[in-house]
Amino acid sequence: MAGTHAGAVRRPSPRPWLVPVAALVAGALFASSVRVSDGGDVREDYARLPDLIREQTQVNTARTEQIRTLRAEVDEATAALAPGDATTSGLESRAAAIAPSAGRTAVAGPAVRVTLDDAKLVGGEVPEGADPDDYVIHQQDVQAVVNALWSGGAEAMMLQDQRVVSTSAVRCVGNTLVLKGRVYSPPYVVTAIGDPAAMQEALDTDPAVYTLRQWSTAVGLGYSVADVGEQTFPAYSGSISLAHAEVDES
Repeated sequence: MAGTHAGAVRRPSPRPWLVPVAALVAGALFASSVRVSDGGDVREDYARLPDLIREQTQVNTARTEQIRTLRAEVDEATAALAPGDATTSGLESRAAAIAPSAGRTAVAGPAVRVTLDDAKLVGGEVPEGADPDDYVIHQQDVQAVVNALWSGGAEAMMLQDQRVVSTSAVRCVGNTLVLKGRVYSPPYVVTAIGDPAAMQEALDTDPAVYTLRQWSTAVGLGYSVADVGEQTFPAYSGSISLAHAEVDES
């Protein structure tokens, strides 16, 4: 705190404190040395260090040999299931047939892109008496667009920079979107490869998307559709295994 001082401020000399401080430091170092050595000679531990290194080297060598043996067994089992095996060939053919549906192959073709964004509010403030939730894109809005595009015959889809497959789950936390453990902020971009006219018609006639367009007009939510021509989507590389599933009783 600022104040008014008359004359110079005299500070006491630190010298009277040096001796007891030095004694305390020396005592702490001595106690630490005793604890480390447990009352024994610390030098004995250093003398055993080469022996410890040799013992660990032997353990590493034994484990390396185990790894080599296991790899040889894996190679032998793989060779037994060579492409020439009828069972393996059949499984490979089935896998190749369903790979496109599972998103495991790259896809190229004409595409439609839908962009969704929160409303641009004047001064960043929600009008008095309005509900803030009405001015942001929600999980159901993204899902409505995704579902409409699938129903319109989309062959492949991207949400932001991720390939969308049957096990992809769109989740919103606050005003952010979570997909496969990654978090995105608006605008949200959905791009689908397929017949552009059919997908555009599906968007125009879908009830949930129609409601979204009404809100877009009413409060200024961002909703736009564009034909973006030829696009190439990468193959999906994540897991396609379901953790759990529920049957819709309705």
